[in-house]
Amino acid sequence: NPKQLSFAAASCQSLEQGYYTAYDRMAEDELDLVFHLGDYIYEYNAGNQGNIRKHHGGEIVSLSDYRVRHAQYKLDPALQKAHARCPWFVTWDDHEVDNNCADEISEQKNVKPVDFLIRRAAAYQAYYENMPLRRTSLPAGPYLQLYRRGAFGQLAEFMVLDGRQYRSDQPNNDVRSPINEAALNPETTMLGKDQRNWLKQSLIQSRGTWNILAQQVMMGMVGTPSGDVPMAYSMDQWPGYTYERMDIVRFMADRKISNPVVLTGDIHSNWANELRIDDRKMDAPAVAAEFVGTSISSGGDGQDRTASHDKVLSDNPFIKFHNRQRGYFRCKVTQKTWTTDYMVADKVTTPGGKMTKRTSLVLENGSPSIQKA
Repeated sequence: NPKQLSFAAASCQSLEQGYYTAYDRMAEDELDLVFHLGDYIYEYNAGNQGNIRKHHGGEIVSLSDYRVRHAQYKLDPALQKAHARCPWFVTWDDHEVDNNCADEISEQKNVKPVDFLIRRAAAYQAYYENMPLRRTSLPAGPYLQLYRRGAFGQLAEFMVLDGRQYRSDQPNNDVRSPINEAALNPETTMLGKDQRNWLKQSLIQSRGTWNILAQQVMMGMVGTPSGDVPMAYSMDQWPGYTYERMDIVRFMADRKISNPVVLTGDIHSNWANELRIDDRKMDAPAVAAEFVGTSISSGGDGQDRTASHDKVLSDNPFIKFHNRQRGYFRCKVTQKTWTTDYMVADKVTTPGGKMTKRTSLVLENGSPSIQKA
């Protein structure tokens, strides 16, 4: 039974918006594995996102298009080094197919579901061909079994989720909104019934000291003012699926799941959140911790903090850390403690950026309280 696990988590690596400075540094770390939490490639046409490096061709839609785009990304030497360093545990988000897609629904509302599923089948086939997946994930047309489970002895169990293939369309036309009836609809789902039931069963069966959910979008219910709305939330993230989110966190609390920790990508910024059944109710006990990792390159150089930084934290006191630079996070897990280091780059828009440790945060076995190391 292993006494220690070391891993890194990465996401969002637009070739056009920056260099893979983070992967050069990650390849030097002593890691047992890497989680990639989505947006491994971007589907946009050449020049759509920037000109640091250029995508080949137009927006990708065919099997040949997706294969070429994967090949172009895989040519990066820093990414190659990180893959060679240790095994990778991967999941997708939206850009592996189409921005903000949801099940058979394209971002482009004039696209018929049958036409989108043809595109999705091409994307899934290319993803399977180019990513470290087992035969159990062999695609069948526009369907691919991606959610799965792994274990590192009795130290940690991993539940790797698929938050795109089975989800309902984003509520409220995917516009930042209050937590309203649409977000609280029991029929609105990110995981789908089968995956949600599988997740609950996996959590019950787990023998791990730490139970890790590796997934795409933020579970922390981060609210910010938007126009006349005093507190609005992203409908593409878990607040858009509040009923299901609360059901899962409540299940963790009721079943006393051992040390649940959520790993998240997507948002191109770093966050550390203490999750409650409803994060708006700070008098309730925290149930789980969430570590959200920034992008490898998407969004360009970034910055340590924005003008709204302090207000975001004061409006959402469950947030224990926030930063907007590029990079990744790495975790060292033992039976007694979990330590997360946020590694950030001073620049990614030119080669040779410097990576530094921005902060280290600690969990103790039995508590979701996030403390500074």
